[in-house]
Amino acid sequence: MNIKYAILYLLILFSISIKAQNSYTVSNSDLTLTKYENDSLANALVLYEFGKSHIEDRKFDLIFEFKQKLKILNREAFDKANITVYLYNDGRSKETIDNIIATTYNIENGKITNTKLDKSQIFKEVYNDNYTLVKFSMPNIKAGSVITYSYKITSPFIYKYKPWRFQGEIPKLYSEYQTSIPANYEYSIKLVGELKLDKNEQKIKKYCVDGGNGTSADCTETVYVMKNIPAFIDESFMTTRDNYLSRIEYELKVVQGFDGTTNNITKTWDTTDKELKLDQSIGKQMKKKGLVKGLLNNDIILENDKLVKSKSIFEYVQQNYMWNEKYSIFKDVSVKDLIKTKLGNVSEINLLLYNLLSEQDINVTPILLSTRNNGLPTKIYPVISDFNYIIIQAIIDGKQYFLDATNKYLDFGQIPFRCLNQYGRLLDFKKGSEWIPIQIKDASIKQYNVSLNLTDSLVVHGNVKYKTTGYHALPIKNSYYANPDKHLKSYKDNSPDIEITNYKAEIKKKNSYLFEELFDIKLTSQLVGDNLYINPFIFQFFKTNPFKLQERTYPIDFGYKDAYLYSFKLNIDDEFEIVDYPKELLFRLPNNKGQITLKSLKENNTINLYFKFDFKDAIYNSAYYASLKKYMSTIIDIQSNSLIVLKKKKA
Repeated sequence: MNIKYAILYLLILFSISIKAQNSYTVSNSDLTLTKYENDSLANALVLYEFGKSHIEDRKFDLIFEFKQKLKILNREAFDKANITVYLYNDGRSKETIDNIIATTYNIENGKITNTKLDKSQIFKEVYNDNYTLVKFSMPNIKAGSVITYSYKITSPFIYKYKPWRFQGEIPKLYSEYQTSIPANYEYSIKLVGELKLDKNEQKIKKYCVDGGNGTSADCTETVYVMKNIPAFIDESFMTTRDNYLSRIEYELKVVQGFDGTTNNITKTWDTTDKELKLDQSIGKQMKKKGLVKGLLNNDIILENDKLVKSKSIFEYVQQNYMWNEKYSIFKDVSVKDLIKTKLGNVSEINLLLYNLLSEQDINVTPILLSTRNNGLPTKIYPVISDFNYIIIQAIIDGKQYFLDATNKYLDFGQIPFRCLNQYGRLLDFKKGSEWIPIQIKDASIKQYNVSLNLTDSLVVHGNVKYKTTGYHALPIKNSYYANPDKHLKSYKDNSPDIEITNYKAEIKKKNSYLFEELFDIKLTSQLVGDNLYINPFIFQFFKTNPFKLQERTYPIDFGYKDAYLYSFKLNIDDEFEIVDYPKELLFRLPNNKGQITLKSLKENNTINLYFKFDFKDAIYNSAYYASLKKYMSTIIDIQSNSLIVLKKKKA
């Protein structure tokens, strides 16, 4: 066969295969597929996925139709054959499901067979007050099976227009969502995630919804398509996956009735501010100055320096009131109860702090937040349920401080790591609320200073000074103050080859920004021939590379900027000579977003080594992933493979 025609023939076959996979029909190529070339670790693959939503005539119910074709590549994916559908109810109305059709396809004895789901194998289960689960398991599942299933949901909840999730736990070849929205329904539509749509087309369909009595509405019909969608895999340094999964979400803003009425569903921030100002858990708890009179001693009250006074008030709340580990910012909030019991939730503790500072004429304002595990709040319109946390902003001598008194070890101006979620809503009820960035300006630091001596008995001994600041210090302070003996034991367990003695922590205050630990160490080395090999990195910042994915489609979110420093000094006696030591190295991230520096200096019988690397941004977009992966690999290689080589002199 002519090579040109052979290539043309293969291209035709390939296009037929792709076309078959981008449809709901199960083909022979679907069943013979054994792996997904773009993701060799995938255990399952969505070959085709289709959804359609529209609002039906007269009843104005929301109709959602769904179908999916999924390949089971191996036994590890058998759980993907267990299907669960969530049906919502508000106690008065409920969603219903119909037309569940599910089939499993296999190749048996060279022929395609199909096994249909029996209706008796469909079960319902009450999940909570608002959701019922519809569950079924696909029959006759084997490695290599292809399953198809479809259903229709009828929903009376027009304001909950069905969202569409393009990305999930397994890769997808093709995902399509079709929507039809009448012109008298105005939705805010939000595309989430970094993946781009392959198709986004709109057209107007005339008279698509009959409103009765001779009325009708045109519809905007939209087709969204995304192809070759990678699986979303959780990895280190990320917030909740709901921030990044590629999807489309809807929020109903306005309904124009066929009778001419207008119903504004989504509130404005002006309206929301007025409601929060009168809210029992927020606004009214900000007016408790009478309750807090008499709580502070005269030394604090008579202090003229506002920053010193604010720090004293902050420490008073930290040390005298305990957090019950509940957020509860819109429910059961009572500053009065907190003062009485000394135990309360986030809102109670931080609003007590607000009242105490405000009563002393400190400029303070509450900030609503969503924690890292809760997801980013939408900025398009007010959704109060997006928020689950509250902190306080103080402006003192023109400088901004974020305050949270739930943890006894937080420094003044430091908020918990859980709160580092990009932005929050400043609740200024006089000027109006606004979005403000939640950014930490100062870098947190880890620093080891190791000074050692080598004796002729091959014993290496010396002292270590370990400094941590900010967010690196916080977990260490939590561990140390909870149980100092257990804290020291964890160091010894992590370094079984090192003898650690004379440990002490240099403490100024429990909530100091800096935490410093000092201890002596001793370890025994062994000659290999006439040589002695010493890895100067007795303590390592990272032991494995946290970045393992081939590709990451979501940001790398450290939460804060940080820097790591390691200085090492080794004095040797005259029995040895220095033969080799680590060479200098300089490595930078693109756009100078981070730098690795390794320097070494030999002077007579002393070797000095200096190692530093940093992350100059708190958040890196996914375009930096490959560079960060190499950056971290370089760090680990330096720590693991750097050697000082000493040679024993001849007698």
